[in-house]
Amino acid sequence: MVESQRPGRQRPGDPLNRTTRIPGGERLSTPHDHPNQFALLGQRRFAPFFWAQFLGAGNDNLFKFAFTVMVTFGTANASGLAPALVVQLIAALFILPFLLFSATSGQLADKFDKATLIRFVKSLEIAIMGIALYGFTSKNIPVLLGCTFLLGVHSTLFGPVKYAYLPQHLSERELTGGNGMVEMGTFVAILLGNVIGGLLIALPEVGPSYVAWSCLGVAVLGRLSAQFVPSAPATDAALKINWNPFTETVRNLKLAHESIVVFRSLLGISWMWFFGAVFLTQFPAFAKDVLGGNEQVASLLLVVFSIGIAIGSLLCETLSRRHVEIGLVPFGAFGMSVFSIDLYFASRGLAHPDTALTLAQFVALGQNWRVMADLALLALFAGLYSVPMYALIQMRSQPSHRSRIIAANNILNALFMIASAGMAAVLLKAGVTVPQLFLITGVLNLLVAGYIFLLVPEYLLRFIAWVATRTVYRFQVRGDEHIPTQGAAILVCNHVSFVDAILLMAASPRPIVFIMDHRIFKLPVLGTLFRLAKAVPIAPQKEDPKAYERAFARAREVLDDGQLLCIFPEGAITRDGQLGEFKGGVMKLLESNPVPVVPLALQNLWGSFFSRIDGAAMTKPFRRGLFSPVGLVAGEPVPAAQVSPAALRDRVGALLAS
Repeated sequence: MVESQRPGRQRPGDPLNRTTRIPGGERLSTPHDHPNQFALLGQRRFAPFFWAQFLGAGNDNLFKFAFTVMVTFGTANASGLAPALVVQLIAALFILPFLLFSATSGQLADKFDKATLIRFVKSLEIAIMGIALYGFTSKNIPVLLGCTFLLGVHSTLFGPVKYAYLPQHLSERELTGGNGMVEMGTFVAILLGNVIGGLLIALPEVGPSYVAWSCLGVAVLGRLSAQFVPSAPATDAALKINWNPFTETVRNLKLAHESIVVFRSLLGISWMWFFGAVFLTQFPAFAKDVLGGNEQVASLLLVVFSIGIAIGSLLCETLSRRHVEIGLVPFGAFGMSVFSIDLYFASRGLAHPDTALTLAQFVALGQNWRVMADLALLALFAGLYSVPMYALIQMRSQPSHRSRIIAANNILNALFMIASAGMAAVLLKAGVTVPQLFLITGVLNLLVAGYIFLLVPEYLLRFIAWVATRTVYRFQVRGDEHIPTQGAAILVCNHVSFVDAILLMAASPRPIVFIMDHRIFKLPVLGTLFRLAKAVPIAPQKEDPKAYERAFARAREVLDDGQLLCIFPEGAITRDGQLGEFKGGVMKLLESNPVPVVPLALQNLWGSFFSRIDGAAMTKPFRRGLFSPVGLVAGEPVPAAQVSPAALRDRVGALLAS
């Protein structure tokens, strides 16, 4: 909604007029837009890919869990190997290919059409499950261990394709929802694979053969889905493959490090896998030794965790207003710690029954509901934490080597999961209990997340902007499709309040570098925020010529780097609500950098706590209460040759009145 008013005037309390929107409150901006992320399942560019990856993830876990149960309960010949050792081998052989072949798989995904690779990988899955058919029916452990390694290779090849495919077919407004669907689908598939694998292998006499034929059938279904995946052309067809996994891994990490935000996001995602692995691997021991439950209770914990991740992943699109909103990441990290720490307190001092609790008995005890709630909520916040990071990596990585960066992410994930297992083993051997391990992990998460956010303050700034636009204001944006997702551009906006930059930050899919009056940096809180945002202070030329020239030199660097630059051409915050005269700074920038100029208009901010409606801003709290409606309208970009200060002022004035 936006207000209807005279050009150049911002009146306090004006209602915002609605414009045509699709169900869910968002306006269509591209031919591919959709009412919500579930609508993607009705589109060929997403649905075949989704079901191919869903069936693949489910099949991996159906195979692994059934194989693990078969070995654990001694229904197969372990060829002289201890069952416990075989179980460890299953986990190790599946993850080993991620370390050995991720670098190669990333190159392949950049060099070849991703749809072709998806079909190859799904054909490979059929071949592997054909071998597994013999292994299960003959109960041959070495053959099944070989299949486990090959399934790891299959997943390693698919990993970079999985996340590099999405940005080739989804717009920036769809990336978060698409990633949320994929993340949800992956965890639901893992859950279904484990459940079905456990049920089938438990069938007397026929269990192994039922598992084998089911795995083969799911692989065939996956290949059929892959046949309908549309082309996703090579992004670097001239790439020469480096078959040395060690040197290529180093090279991939260097590629990722070219963007510090991308590289730190890789570390953030890997930390999430470290965090999650601690919980997932301890569910059996936690259920048995702490909660006093049987195997069904351990399975329930997995179900609760998977549902939590799925819900959190799906919530990302709604909470981000269909943008790549990394402001959700600190929110997710905080929730992960809060509920993992509370899980420690919830599980302390629980009464231990003489016999293991069945599923029904466990659920009937009220004391266990807090445990399940903590587990579900920490998983939900993990979904809020991870999905925006994946979307950010996809959007900010150079398309020519996006797959290789995702491959580097898979390598780091594997290393962090190994480190997680090592930390847990050392602490448990030292006498730490499972609840204490959860407590330590929750505290570590706070420390690691805080460190990441200090290194990359963009996360923290976007979080502040996200909170402000949902609590202090009801912030509504129109025309945000005009804010470029790639390339350099200058944003020009009316200057109404001390939080204009924060609102613009929340509306943009990309970071914005602001040129701002040097005096605003002296404010206690806002000044700190703008310094973290690397805003550029500027002083009037007559007052401080050197600061004036430094600001323009820095602005040119920003545009040369292909970033977004925002200036407030009025030069100061309005004192009367009127749109002031636009100064000529934008023309000086366009002389050296003739980039598009995007006019923006902030509406209904005049009269808010941060405006100067009564002379001094920030003197009367709750002047308009919480959730005060404000708006931002973005106009079509203006080519540099057509820009003039007067014409820009007219465009911003027209947007104010729209």
